[in-house]
Amino acid sequence: MNVAYWIVAGLFSLFYLYGGGVKLVRSREQLRPMMAWVDSTPMPAVRAIGLIEVLGAIGLILPPLTGIAPWLALAAAAGFVVLQIAATRVHLRGGDRQIALNLALVGTAGVTSWLATTWL
Repeated sequence: MNVAYWIVAGLFSLFYLYGGGVKLVRSREQLRPMMAWVDSTPMPAVRAIGLIEVLGAIGLILPPLTGIAPWLALAAAAGFVVLQIAATRVHLRGGDRQIALNLALVGTAGVTSWLATTWL
């Protein structure tokens, strides 16, 4: 189960490090082609979401790697479940029915949460 966690959490972390990093450094105009929802969201909120994603990605890797507060990996994975449920709601409210990626990320976050119980 350890190997499975590192594979899933590693790939998941890379995804969120990129996605969160993009939200932190790019302007609204640069984000618009990838994320239509940024037009209806204040930029401080977009930046906050990016920061949450980056911190969550770090939380999946660093605590189990160092052995310091490894329960944070479970908290980060569970946080990603909540984040993606909220993201799905934002897409549906905005009329965007392309939520397959969000649903896949909810599932992946759930699997990561289950695998993170290894560290408890």
